[in-house]
Amino acid sequence: MAENIKVEYSEDDIKSLDWKEHIRLRPGMYIGKLGDGSAFDDGIYILVKEIIDNSIDEFVMGSGKTIDINISDHKVAVRDYGRGIPLGKVIDCVSKINTGGKYDSKAFQKSVGLNGVGTKAVNALSAQFTVQSYREGRTKFAEFSKGVIIKDDAEKDTTQRNGTAISFVPDEYIFRNFKFIPEFIENMIWNYVYLNAGLTINFNGKKFFSERGLYDLLAKNTDSETIRYPIIHLKGSDIEVAMTHDNHYGEEYYSFVNGQNTTQGGTHQAAFREAVVKTVREFFKKEYDATDIRASIVAAISIKVQEPVFESQTKTKLGSQNIGPEGPSVRTFINDFLKKELDDYLHKHPDVADGMLKRILQSERERKDIAGIKKLANERAKKAQLHNRKLRDCKLHLDDENKKDDSRRFDTTLFITEGDSASGSITKSRDVQTQAVFSLKGKPLNCYGLTKKIVYENEEFNLLQHALNIEDGLDGLRYNHIVIATDADVDGMHIRMLLMTFFLQFFPDLVKNGHLYILQTPLFRVRNKKETIYCYSDEERKAAIEKLGTKPEITRFKGLGEISPEEFSLFIGEDMRLDPVILKDSHIKNILEYYMGKNTPERQEFIIDNLRVEIDLAEELM
Repeated sequence: MAENIKVEYSEDDIKSLDWKEHIRLRPGMYIGKLGDGSAFDDGIYILVKEIIDNSIDEFVMGSGKTIDINISDHKVAVRDYGRGIPLGKVIDCVSKINTGGKYDSKAFQKSVGLNGVGTKAVNALSAQFTVQSYREGRTKFAEFSKGVIIKDDAEKDTTQRNGTAISFVPDEYIFRNFKFIPEFIENMIWNYVYLNAGLTINFNGKKFFSERGLYDLLAKNTDSETIRYPIIHLKGSDIEVAMTHDNHYGEEYYSFVNGQNTTQGGTHQAAFREAVVKTVREFFKKEYDATDIRASIVAAISIKVQEPVFESQTKTKLGSQNIGPEGPSVRTFINDFLKKELDDYLHKHPDVADGMLKRILQSERERKDIAGIKKLANERAKKAQLHNRKLRDCKLHLDDENKKDDSRRFDTTLFITEGDSASGSITKSRDVQTQAVFSLKGKPLNCYGLTKKIVYENEEFNLLQHALNIEDGLDGLRYNHIVIATDADVDGMHIRMLLMTFFLQFFPDLVKNGHLYILQTPLFRVRNKKETIYCYSDEERKAAIEKLGTKPEITRFKGLGEISPEEFSLFIGEDMRLDPVILKDSHIKNILEYYMGKNTPERQEFIIDNLRVEIDLAEELM
């Protein structure tokens, strides 16, 4: 029986933290997960977004059509040309919680950030934070460190245009080993210009601009040669929609609320999926299966909601049931819009309707073609889960109730690795609460150009999709991070490519939504009797040798199996290095054809050029 322990509890145990102390103590409450910048929703990108959002609000109010953003090393600088913060309130607006200019303004009723926290969170979580307002020929500057003001300049004259300039350097004590990935910033900026026609954003010298809004978003993220019909673009009061069908598998959505990219969807995205099915069935006067209608859909939806309710501080999932206090439900609003506008569009564009119907019928044929083998494959997968050890699951998933809690999924990682030695090392050194391991048996099949039928016929692919629970889309995805962990040799690189081909071919939305990563493990261990340094590149190896001075012992890790479990724990813990798989070219067909299709002179040249680099490095190490 547990021993009763008496704990004193008095007035002395009650503490009050000021605003900056609370933010720094509980940063996750304000910006979600911290991370190191390897995921698009890591905290450092939320900091950037919070500052840009204020500049966007100025544009929405009709002030300032240009925003300049510069990111160099770890410093972020944002300059807008809006009205400028009133000079007497510059310090209050960035350092006093629940202080802002949106509370009493009807124009901001459909804004995302109404709680006056965003800029203050950036201030508190930055080692350096500066703000300068330019307003009617006068300017005011202030500087902070970790939320504490260290410089308060007096107002003075200026010839600069009206607006606000903010710069900050995230605190490395909170954001360990962080780095900004330009592609994530660019995707964020593209979304801003798609949702704000006429706005120009300059990012590190590159201009971002959109004339056609969500139409441009879909045009950029689809291949004109593979979409089944021209993009449908519909606009109404407080709603904009763009959609088409492609040749890929799965469903792909870009959803927004009041300019916020709701990457986890929510009530508006669910309503859109439902309304599309209902409208299409009524137009074609046939009860097509919902999965056949939505298969291969690519769509973007943006709505404006009065005083939106989100399911987290980072506002990635809409929870609001109604458009506003006196407005219709989100479901009714979207359904009524599509029932009229999409139906009218299909009647006016019979070529589009014909292209949509052909895609639906193709999906229906494919679904029926694999129905039998799918049932057998599911039975085999259930049996395999009971009798083999391919998947060493994490304890977070052992309780079925945990699967229903989306928030817990964001703590989990699945390592996909090859061979008994490598999977054994990771299994022994992992965090059993949140990290799982899936062991491959040999090289996966090159599935480029194959149909989804192969996923059920191939045991490795079938078990992998069941381990991830992505057979019917990402709603049930069991792990937020899917990490490919292979050897840093030719065979390991090949397996890495085959796995990426599998995901891009059959589950592209998994990649596009930022769930796929490559594990970086050290190539070298450089040590003497006093110190050990692990090096991830040849440049780091040379720097380590120079640092240690005397002739150190150098070990070249040829495979993951050569790294002991004790050492492996250093590389998959807090300081784990992950490279996100990012699609710089959204045309997946072109990417797969180049790397995984038939040999071409261009690919042969690419291989030869990269092989020369490997040979030069090997010769230097001999």
